[in-house]
Amino acid sequence: MTSVTRLFDFAYDQLQRDPLSKAFNTKKDGNWVSTSSAEFIEQAESVSKALIDLGVQANDKIALISMTNRTEWSVLDLAVLQIGAQTVPIYPTISQEDYAYILNHSEAKYCFVSCDEILEKVLAVNSELKHLKEIYSFDKLKRAKHWTELRDKGQHLNHSDELEARKKAVQPTDLATLIYTSGTTGKPKGVMLSHENIVTNVLSSRERVPFESGAVALSFLPMCHIFERMIVYLYQYCGVSIYYGEGLDKISDNIKEIKPSVMTVVPRLLEKVYDKIIAKGKELTGLKKSLFFWAVDLGHAFEPYDRGLVYNLKLAIARKLIFSKWQEALGGNLELMVSGSAALQPRLTRVFGAAGIPVMEGYGLTETSPVITVNDQRNRGWRVGSVGKVISGVEIKIASDGEILCKGPNVMQGYYKDEEKSSEVLKDGYFHTGDIGEIDSDGFLRITDRKKEMFKTSGGKYVAPQLLENRCKQSLFIEQIMVVGEGQKMPAALIQLNFEFIEEWASKKGIALPQNRADYGSDEAVITRIGKEIEEANSDFAQWEKIKDFRITPDAWSIEGGHLTPTMKLKRKEVRGLYKDLYDSIYAS
Repeated sequence: MTSVTRLFDFAYDQLQRDPLSKAFNTKKDGNWVSTSSAEFIEQAESVSKALIDLGVQANDKIALISMTNRTEWSVLDLAVLQIGAQTVPIYPTISQEDYAYILNHSEAKYCFVSCDEILEKVLAVNSELKHLKEIYSFDKLKRAKHWTELRDKGQHLNHSDELEARKKAVQPTDLATLIYTSGTTGKPKGVMLSHENIVTNVLSSRERVPFESGAVALSFLPMCHIFERMIVYLYQYCGVSIYYGEGLDKISDNIKEIKPSVMTVVPRLLEKVYDKIIAKGKELTGLKKSLFFWAVDLGHAFEPYDRGLVYNLKLAIARKLIFSKWQEALGGNLELMVSGSAALQPRLTRVFGAAGIPVMEGYGLTETSPVITVNDQRNRGWRVGSVGKVISGVEIKIASDGEILCKGPNVMQGYYKDEEKSSEVLKDGYFHTGDIGEIDSDGFLRITDRKKEMFKTSGGKYVAPQLLENRCKQSLFIEQIMVVGEGQKMPAALIQLNFEFIEEWASKKGIALPQNRADYGSDEAVITRIGKEIEEANSDFAQWEKIKDFRITPDAWSIEGGHLTPTMKLKRKEVRGLYKDLYDSIYAS
């Protein structure tokens, strides 16, 4: 058996132990194009030789920027890593200014882009780039060299001995990648992750997932984020065929086509899936509608274990009559979803678990490669509302102020060229996560909030905004919400409506909405209805935590609009700045 100690070892390990005819799959011109384990390595080795011929040295940086996940990205990742260079994956949706900063700060020598939209951004700042020598593209574009030029050139180069020497020279502790965090303030920080950081995380995570050889995975979360990237290495190690989705707008189509057995998700996606299912349920009538919501209510009471004979009997009926249709809509073969990036509402964990599509929630950060804890439905290792137990080889403890501290081989080497920020979070052998949490008597970790996001009102009471926000987002009327009130007399909220649901509700109620969506927030009927939703959510919280007032924003919150990070987290400072007038009007009196 191949010993996996460096990231590129995963590909060779798969070829030796469990070669796949459809290891990587990407859709091109309407058809899925498959790459076998052997072809994957052949292509990567050819690119490696071409990069050596270009003069790429160990520790040089190569940037990868792609709008969607694709086989070419993985080929380049392997090609770069096995010659001792490092990849710098970049979020495609960030600003041109951040493109320039990351490419300069990392000193990237070459850049690979997926499409014309990204090429346009890179070319716009090309004159500012001090180290970039050439841009290659995955799509065939007029203004960039195509990546296959390297692949084809490498096939005829006699650099095999040099390539083998480069591979042998790479040590597990060597830097593998720079991942620039999509921080909510300041310039992005380059997280330095070694081969060992990520490899140990993959091997420890393997113990917690029931992935089997021959399974099919749909990958659509950005590969530039360590969560999806680590999972892809894990799929390789487990012999799982990877299908790269065409994008968020095509997920539904891709699921129906490939019928995945596993996929990773973020909570916002599950919330949208659930909301659509509920909206369809509300369109039913009579007995069908009653049965549908009986099953949903049953799902909300779901527990992973010790459910009792009566509940299990009801659940069997619900799964046959109702939940089987949910499974069908998700391809019919989906056995497991893994959730990360943000807190998952417990009701979603319960209802999808009841539907026979369990969601295993985990926890981690880019700086921890990423997994620290994860649930596992086997051996009573799944607890709703928790992010699971710590993985092997990793240690966590709770500081006196509630902050989660982490130690282990998964913890980053530091922030690139920034010893000051590194020393702020790496203290006494522990990484300070910035998250607040608690560990129960059985070892399950619960996250309560971000340390930096908790705030104190003028009355001296602490408020954890994420808890309030997650509760409010259970409302079908609310798409996004940000709780505010630091230093103020009371908590309040800025709210983005679920425009489509509001319009359906108004139509059924015979309510005439303003012509422009931007004006919905001043409509009395809408304000009253949102008020009821907030009142219901408030019932779960103490008096000082309750949202006392709110304002409805006129537009949709988005990554492009500066409201959200590429991983769909709120940019709190920016959101407050964008709606300063609305914020000020709350506390004006």
